[in-house]
Amino acid sequence: MGGGAGDRNGAVPAAASDRCAPRSGGRTPPGRWGDRRRRRIGLLGGSFNPAHAGHRHVAEKALRALRLDEVWLLVSPGNPLKPSAGMAPFARRLASACRIADGRRIVASDWEARNGTRYTVDTLALLRRRFPRARFVLLLGADNLAQLPRWRRWTEIARRTPIAVLPRPGWTWRALAGQAARRLARHRRRPGALLAMAEDAGRHAPWAFVPAAERPESATAIRSAAASGWAA
Repeated sequence: MGGGAGDRNGAVPAAASDRCAPRSGGRTPPGRWGDRRRRRIGLLGGSFNPAHAGHRHVAEKALRALRLDEVWLLVSPGNPLKPSAGMAPFARRLASACRIADGRRIVASDWEARNGTRYTVDTLALLRRRFPRARFVLLLGADNLAQLPRWRRWTEIARRTPIAVLPRPGWTWRALAGQAARRLARHRRRPGALLAMAEDAGRHAPWAFVPAAERPESATAIRSAAASGWAA
């Protein structure tokens, strides 16, 4: 799922041995076959190459602003809108997401790799089938809102899944004036109302912009500063 983009291709790794170990008192990570949990869950997908404090900030802000029960960090097996050069192995990226998760309300997961989904639209459809009582919100940085029209069946994603957009340095105003925001303008709501309405199969899902401090952390900058460590 796209923290950087929604579409992925390439081989899906066998990641079963790389799942985060549950912490004492923590929640059970989302299993491959789903369950009947009745929760409000934010989905923050991305390469996490590596995960950093900015990702944790987004998850914490979404928990508060949207009154979520959990945020799942869905580590993408691969992303065609990002270059493969410099992309760390999946297990290493998953481990970095595990380190910023608290194992309780913020949980890192290899769910996409385990289920072999290649596109966000397919991941969302499968999540709805496997977790029929959960209510999902797709969490996007402003850069992803700007790139959303490049995602496979993006209008279907927006129609069926509530979306929360959080600021990203250099992208926020560009995204809010972009194609996706303009096309979805009449469906915009305030953050607190994003999940307030009962689900209705005939109603277009809403989206919201969640005001928050823009964090300067960048995975690219972190990789540059720690190049020798990633190469080890």
